[in-house]
Amino acid sequence: MSTADVPEAFAAVMGGINRLVRRRLRRDLTGPRLRGAQVELLRLVSDSPGISVTAAAKELYLAGNSVSTLVNQLTEAGLLRRETRPEDRRSARLLVTPEAEERLRAWQERRTALIRELVERLGDDDQEALAAALPALRRLADSLREEVTSA
Repeated sequence: MSTADVPEAFAAVMGGINRLVRRRLRRDLTGPRLRGAQVELLRLVSDSPGISVTAAAKELYLAGNSVSTLVNQLTEAGLLRRETRPEDRRSARLLVTPEAEERLRAWQERRTALIRELVERLGDDDQEALAAALPALRRLADSLREEVTSA
């Protein structure tokens, strides 16, 4: 494969891996299935407790009304709490519920176990190739993150 073919092949493989991992993990889910944007918002709020709807919209590159809709859906599902900020009664802060924390933790543990199992099935050479590729993949992710945040 020429280096000119790498970007398209990489995008196809990564997209396929992500889809297949999600499908495999969804098989054993209990409770209602969440859409991707809902999970992204829950992860963000879990990582940044008390974040505002406006800040979440900016971080997720979504319109404020889209995030408000997600907040309403997740609040109704018992996965998110919206609290009035004591210092500014017009503004709300978002917090995940214990149920949401448990769902996120369980998903992460199951995903890690699945990937570990799949990687361990590979031969030593493939495992070493994956390990060697991680620094370049991290630089790629950092470059994309910087590009998206500066836009």
